[in-house]
Amino acid sequence: MDRLLNGQATTSNGSLTIVALAAETDVHRMALLKRHVDLKNAFYERVRTETHQVPETEKRLRETVTKLKKTIVNQRAEIEELRQQVTRLTIASAVLTQERGASGTRARS
Repeated sequence: MDRLLNGQATTSNGSLTIVALAAETDVHRMALLKRHVDLKNAFYERVRTETHQVPETEKRLRETVTKLKKTIVNQRAEIEELRQQVTRLTIASAVLTQERGASGTRARS
């Protein structure tokens, strides 16, 4: 961790990621992610506090959340538009039904 945070990577590209940390420590990436979650969390916490950077994974998650929020807003607007359309179509159907009923009554008279 110290080598990466100090910009002195020896076996990785020096990025502040779990992949680089795994390369620097000669530990498989999945081992860090699955068995050593405490080390992963400690690494990302140090990245945040010592470099004042947001970890890449957190940036991606934030972008995904932003996109999903926009999708939700768009879907809510679409649902509201569809509800209004259903209301208009229901009213139009009722008017047509009533007109047919009235014209059928006149035709019988």
